[in-house]
Amino acid sequence: MLQDPFVITQVRGVLALDSRGNPTVKAVVRTAGGVGVAIAPSGASKSTKEAVELRDGGKRWGGMGVSQAIAGLNTVVAPRLIGLDSREQARIDGMLIELDGTPNKSKIGGNVTTAVSLAVAKAAASSAGLELFQYLGGPGARTLPTPLLNVINGGVHAGNQLAFQEFIIIPVGASAFSEAMRMAVEVYKSLKSYIADKYGKTATNLGDEGGYAPPMREVREALTALSEAIRSAGYELGSDFYLGIDAASSQFYDPERKTYTVDGKELDAGSLLELYASLVEEFSIAYLEDPFHEDDLEHSAELTARLSGKTLVVGDDLYATNVKYLAAGIAKRATSGALVKVNQVGTLTEALQYVRMAWEGGMRPVVSHRSGDTEDPFIADLAVAVGAGLIKTGAPARSERLAKYNRLLEIEDLLGPVATYAGREPFKGPA
Repeated sequence: MLQDPFVITQVRGVLALDSRGNPTVKAVVRTAGGVGVAIAPSGASKSTKEAVELRDGGKRWGGMGVSQAIAGLNTVVAPRLIGLDSREQARIDGMLIELDGTPNKSKIGGNVTTAVSLAVAKAAASSAGLELFQYLGGPGARTLPTPLLNVINGGVHAGNQLAFQEFIIIPVGASAFSEAMRMAVEVYKSLKSYIADKYGKTATNLGDEGGYAPPMREVREALTALSEAIRSAGYELGSDFYLGIDAASSQFYDPERKTYTVDGKELDAGSLLELYASLVEEFSIAYLEDPFHEDDLEHSAELTARLSGKTLVVGDDLYATNVKYLAAGIAKRATSGALVKVNQVGTLTEALQYVRMAWEGGMRPVVSHRSGDTEDPFIADLAVAVGAGLIKTGAPARSERLAKYNRLLEIEDLLGPVATYAGREPFKGPA
């Protein structure tokens, strides 16, 4: 008698390293008809609302070890999955949540639940003989997302004095994803030349997400560099490219003084809002993420209303891929977009519920990597599957970033003439 190809036959946790050389959890899920492998990423600028990674502490691996997490995966989680149907994603993720029993996945670890949940989805797709984006998104999944490329790193991603964490180029003028990548790479190389000429060759060192981390001090200094790189590469800002910022403002917010330090100046929320508004006008900024600290829905809502029709204002630390926090944001119309990081919440089912709520609440989901990422390209398939139209996965450098871009190039080739490129569409109005 033939065994059901979707039945889980083996689950194994394995040590892996992320892009910062820190240990993380790899899960291998085998069924009678396929296999799924997934690796949990890790962030640097984390919201306090995120699922908690289980780490060993102590001296080994600088306290970042995951031996306890992997042991729990192999002895507690794995036996519960054997014999289950890999297609029953919600049931399996619900079991992971129940096994953990904490509100933030701190018992068995969000790094374990993320790796296992994603590996199960991959195993089911493999058993069905489908590409992952097809398995998750169905036959209508054919839109390649516009990439948001972080090409100048600041904040906790770099060692310079830039307060804002990411300065982003967005190739909206392309007709296909592959053309968008070509345009972005040309600008990225042009930017390297600009930085080398102005700051010296040693200034072309890279930050965590593959962007350059030159010794810049002020926000306009970075945005001017992007503008000049776009012009030098033969493109036009505002037509071929838009710019974006991930401020990650919780990182430069002083909760006692209730102020933000930007360009060496102390600003209250109102002054910071005016800075954002002026930068949008000066530099064709179409994307602005986490403009205020992670609990400030009010000023975020004020800025979203102010920039309506001009700029997509996106919440990351505000929501942490959690429907509880997203519901509050939707009620206040705090943002027009919502970042999606599966490991922030810890299971694929919860992330997909969040995406659904975002769409229904008039917010655009933006699928994102983490700064400590891996060669796992899962988010490329996820972005196509949910039709997000936007993906954040770093500069066109470092293999853990390129794995996602290369997978999207492969998906575009697989789809052939039915593939579409989101381009400007995500920035045209409400989701």
